[in-house]
Amino acid sequence: MITRRSIDIPTVVRIKPGALDRLGVYLRRNDHVDVALFCSEGLPPPLIHRARRSLEEQGLHLVTDLEVRENSFEEAQRIFAAAHRMDALVGLGGGKALDVAKYVGFLAQKPCYAVPTSLSNDGFCSPQSSLTVADERRSLPSRMPFAVVVDTEVCLGAPEILWWSGIGDLVAKITAVEDWRLAFHAVGTPVDDFAALLSDSTVFQFMARPQRDLEGTRLLATALMLNGVSMAVCGSSRPASGSEHLLSHAVDAVSRRPRLHGLQVGVATYLVAHLQERTDHERIARFFEQTGFWGAVQQDPFVRAEWVQAVQVAPTLKPDFYTVLSRDGSARKLIELLDQDPRLARCFVQDG
Repeated sequence: MITRRSIDIPTVVRIKPGALDRLGVYLRRNDHVDVALFCSEGLPPPLIHRARRSLEEQGLHLVTDLEVRENSFEEAQRIFAAAHRMDALVGLGGGKALDVAKYVGFLAQKPCYAVPTSLSNDGFCSPQSSLTVADERRSLPSRMPFAVVVDTEVCLGAPEILWWSGIGDLVAKITAVEDWRLAFHAVGTPVDDFAALLSDSTVFQFMARPQRDLEGTRLLATALMLNGVSMAVCGSSRPASGSEHLLSHAVDAVSRRPRLHGLQVGVATYLVAHLQERTDHERIARFFEQTGFWGAVQQDPFVRAEWVQAVQVAPTLKPDFYTVLSRDGSARKLIELLDQDPRLARCFVQDG
């Protein structure tokens, strides 16, 4: 007997130029009058002004207007205690504001409007919030956004390094879905075919047209959003996160200076694609060349010794989470790739 369950996915999706200036319209249409606005620390003031103005033009009441300084459980609790009488929350900016807004929405059981100002990862539309709890990074259950509002002009104007990070996090879905299938065959982990298909297809749609322009920004935003939806569909991070994410998390743990999540995950994806013996690892490499991803990593190379250590640590982070890293000899093969692959050689500096 098949058990069906409801899926929490965005109701409002606006991905287009000028969407930020219509934020108030989207809230008003859904009778969300009393609004809490959470902005990431350091967000350019003109963007905050545009958001506030759009609310004022629609006669909405800004009950809370806070700057989010850190994406921590403690910060979310503080903001939740300060947010009263709200119909909806708006998270504006990067991961800090978006993760905290989603989690506060989860605590308050109120709809959340996710308004990313860059596209560095898929976190703006996912059923988890990445928060620190007592200084330890955790993925906590969260509320999927009621609305996703992406102003493609704003995201196109964000620093280019964030674009490359988003590309790295998107391409990671290729190896994540493959790890999911490997886990099914090795230990019987159930695979949700629709979630896997949704995650997989969004990647190749963007790879077919990866230009950094308004249309490319729309495609990247849509793909990252649908990756988040795929996680909600199956109730698991499996369609979006596999061995490449484990490797990146291990780098975060051992590195003296971790880089952007998407940059680490992108390089890890190329490594893991070799380990999975995928025939399209060269396609991933060419895609990284086409988009300038390799060049972005080479501008600030990783430290080889830290990645060698991370390769050893990664399989231990989630012992019950089967990936290609669970196979005997995987660590040795990855370290060999670090030394032998000419593309990777340019992405790393020697120990130290």
